[in-house]
Amino acid sequence: MQITGRDERVFEWLRVVKLADTEAIRWVLAALDGRSDPVSTRRAQQWIARAGDAGLVEKARPVFRDGSIIWLSRMMSNRAAPNLYRATTRHEVAVSSISSRFLAAGYSWQRDRQPATRQEHAADGVAARAGRLELVEVELTAKTLDRYRGIFTDHTRRLTEGVDRVVYVGTAGAMRAVAREADKWVHPSLRDRIVTLTVLDERGHIVGALDSLWSDVDATATPEEEAADVDTVVESALPIWGGRD
Repeated sequence: MQITGRDERVFEWLRVVKLADTEAIRWVLAALDGRSDPVSTRRAQQWIARAGDAGLVEKARPVFRDGSIIWLSRMMSNRAAPNLYRATTRHEVAVSSISSRFLAAGYSWQRDRQPATRQEHAADGVAARAGRLELVEVELTAKTLDRYRGIFTDHTRRLTEGVDRVVYVGTAGAMRAVAREADKWVHPSLRDRIVTLTVLDERGHIVGALDSLWSDVDATATPEEEAADVDTVVESALPIWGGRD
């Protein structure tokens, strides 16, 4: 396999998101080509096949998925193959899917800063575009009420320290819980900066449109320098996943 600069950036993306499905690869390939629409499924499958034949990625199709999950090979990541039946797999794949959509919409995506104390919370990702900094959370199931109190307390603090908004994407049940708890714990002056969007099904598949998330951001804007407390990834277009379900 003749590795291009774009291939290296896809490998870097896989190195940090850990897991992805074919649909996410479609969007990432498009994003790294400067396109806002995904490449064809066939093209994504061809890319995966080439990388697999070269021993750079591996894939499997667990029984709970209707498609393959891919990850970097041990040669590329120096890690053993993941256990796809662990509890966080659906969440990790869903986060990589969401990050690929943000990339295709012209955002950068970085790992959130590591919490300095137990009271702080790490979001699933930090998206930046046109001078805006957004925390992104992917929710497949609702958290406990006690956890939401701490999380929204931390979100409120960060909304007053440079974060423009917090975006929650997830299932209908999870989004109802998020909205209810945000109403309870977020000050009314900041409540409209906590956004919820029901776009995922229980398997973590994207089943709704995400366009409303970035419709108010200039499509031609270039992401600015990331804030000091955000870990910058390779250049400004590669996503890093951080946080847990």
